[in-house]
Amino acid sequence: MLTLDHLAVSAATLEDGVAMVEDRLGVRLAPGGQHPAMGTHNRLMALAPGLYLEVIAIDPDAAPPGRPRWFDLDRFAGPPRLTNWIARCDDLSAALADAPAGCGQPMSLARADLRWQMAVPADGRLPFDGLFPALMAWQGTLHPAALLPETGCRLVGLELYHPQAEALRAALQGRLNDPLVAVHPGDRPELRALIDTPAGRRVLE
Repeated sequence: MLTLDHLAVSAATLEDGVAMVEDRLGVRLAPGGQHPAMGTHNRLMALAPGLYLEVIAIDPDAAPPGRPRWFDLDRFAGPPRLTNWIARCDDLSAALADAPAGCGQPMSLARADLRWQMAVPADGRLPFDGLFPALMAWQGTLHPAALLPETGCRLVGLELYHPQAEALRAALQGRLNDPLVAVHPGDRPELRALIDTPAGRRVLE
């Protein structure tokens, strides 16, 4: 079974992404780090126990990874926006065997003391225009959310909009049982996160 792990806000630069999220939610993001294998870097914010948000962008100081980056960041353009959601599991190989084609192959990754495996598509593009979750499995008991300061923010809903909503809902059926995640018909692929903040409810999209 899959569990919602974190949300990804993509940005052309990390500074732009952080500024957007901090302005929208009215809280400060915590430091993150670098991902040498992907040539990216991030900043983080807690959303609940075992749940967080990351702002991620290509790291201009990192060496090119020699392959397409995750979250289709090589093709990213425009203002910062919520582009992906990530689901964790206990057995990544088993989850991939039962997932739609195109979810990727497991990569072993690390950042500071964190260790995990993540399925990264060969072309960087996840199924359903990125609205199918990226699949991962943490190695050990350490999780980023437990290391982040409390912000008073809580995710209260993750809304997925897609022209093929029924197919996306079917692809998630039996794999994810989370009342926070809802799939709706939409004219174009879109993610919306409803977040309660100290200043009231806000929407990231």
